[in-house]
Amino acid sequence: MQNLAKKLLILSVLLNSLVFGGFSSALKKNKFLSPEEAFKVSAVQKGDMIETKIMLGDKIHIYKKDLKYSIVSPKKLALSPTLPPADDLDGDMVYKKELVVDIPVKDITSKVKGGYTLQIELLGCSDKGICYQPVKKQFTFKGEKAGVFDRISSLTHEGNTAKIADVLGSENSFFIILLFFIFGLLLALTPCVFPMIPILSSIIVSQSGSEKPSVGKAFFTSLVYVVSMALTYTVVGVVAGLLGADIQTAMQNPWVLTAFAAMFVALAFSLFGYYELGLPASWQSKISAASDEAGQKGGIIGTAIMGLLSALIVGPCVAPPLGGAVLFISHTGDALLGGVALFVMSMGMGVPLLLVGIGAGKFMPKPGGWMTTVSQVFGVMMLGLGIFMLGRILPEGITLILWSLLFTGSALYMGVFDGSDRKPGAKKLFQLFAVVLMLYGASLFVGALSGAGSMLRPFEKFTSGSRAVTVAAGPEKSHRGYSIERLMKEVAASDKPVVVDFGKDSCTACKELEEITFPDPDVKEALKKFTFIKVDMTDNTNAEKALLKKFELFGTPNIIFFDKKNRYMPEKSLTGFIKPKDFAEHLNQVAQ
Repeated sequence: MQNLAKKLLILSVLLNSLVFGGFSSALKKNKFLSPEEAFKVSAVQKGDMIETKIMLGDKIHIYKKDLKYSIVSPKKLALSPTLPPADDLDGDMVYKKELVVDIPVKDITSKVKGGYTLQIELLGCSDKGICYQPVKKQFTFKGEKAGVFDRISSLTHEGNTAKIADVLGSENSFFIILLFFIFGLLLALTPCVFPMIPILSSIIVSQSGSEKPSVGKAFFTSLVYVVSMALTYTVVGVVAGLLGADIQTAMQNPWVLTAFAAMFVALAFSLFGYYELGLPASWQSKISAASDEAGQKGGIIGTAIMGLLSALIVGPCVAPPLGGAVLFISHTGDALLGGVALFVMSMGMGVPLLLVGIGAGKFMPKPGGWMTTVSQVFGVMMLGLGIFMLGRILPEGITLILWSLLFTGSALYMGVFDGSDRKPGAKKLFQLFAVVLMLYGASLFVGALSGAGSMLRPFEKFTSGSRAVTVAAGPEKSHRGYSIERLMKEVAASDKPVVVDFGKDSCTACKELEEITFPDPDVKEALKKFTFIKVDMTDNTNAEKALLKKFELFGTPNIIFFDKKNRYMPEKSLTGFIKPKDFAEHLNQVAQ
């Protein structure tokens, strides 16, 4: 009996060894390779070629149709290198064991200047019955050093202030100054500078009196105005950089805006001829005596003051170059270089204003009735500037009514209801323009009564369209009162990438984003991949200031991004207005 038990025990051990030992061996035999073991990708530059090599594991293959070579930075560029013949596997063309592909460097450097990032994307499977997730490998190369104008060209389209600050810290002074002058010229083409044109023009008209201004006198007035504006931006930028302050925010105080709006209204009625604004006679005589040596008649100080106020009040919201310079100053403490860069940028912005001075002296009508008409036109523009400033603090409906009254009043003043026999020849076209102003003014009035808030879409309440921000933001909630804790809590609650838009009521570029960029269909589609958070900084509380400081932002508008794991991506941030097409492309790139 005992012998039988022993035999059964030995037989059991043998069977267990055979069965489970073979099963264990089979498990080892069927073990799948990890992606790192299955696909070993490398890329090395050898002379005028970049040699890319893909080493495939045992019984691993990749598909030719899913093999992609591209440049992903500083811009996207698809590459089409020559591939070797592939093998046929059940109707699919595949590569096994090893794949070597050479990419001519000139194919890249002819289209991309400076350093670049090469990406190799592939999709592969194991013969044992498993397919891997797509594999993307990136390799960075220095490339040929870009020329001055190539580097400037790439930076003029840069919307990230941190990257501009990095350039300031790595480039020579000549390059930085030239870059910021070009920045200024580009800013001169934005709507931010337009309000300054009627201000300067009205100054030239008022100083000329009943005489036609000379080219030299008009240009000198423009130069004083532009230099004053440039010095203001320089001082503001340097102080903001050294102290981390947003001085322009302080200048958006409702009391300050109201005071200067009243000043523009007073200037408007002066241009209409109701009264003359001037200093006491004793002051005027002293100023005239002091300024006659410079070829002026006493308007230098007033012109300089208007240039200063224009820079602070009517000037642009924070743009990428201004923010980059401020960030550079705050990080390095180099106020001299940062200040010079800001001054040169401001002078570049002032080039159109200098041209206005030259044109006013050369093309201004001769003294007479035309001069009165020109003064009245500038008076209307001054009223418009006053409404523009009050629009930053007044409800949208009230602002629309003010604009409606301005357009309607202008139409009445132009004789919109005069008989056609009193408007002979070309003057009938002038009356037609008055009719257009009347209709637009009436449209704004109806829009205001219906609850609309946009000058571009006064009948929006009668249409089915909706604003992109409301859709993207989800349930209605207050956009004010944000703190670091509240923002990070909302970011952490998202399972998607996050877009955070910093704006405020008094920011023109912020409104342009809401009116032009966010409603764009492509942008709305791209925003579906994100959680959208709007942060209203109008109140300028200490918590909001701390929020800006945490992310090294200066003013508004600023747009920052967080990835799916709630990690802040400073290299993706955007400052200032961005066109719908560019923003949609940026969103799609971040979402990848």
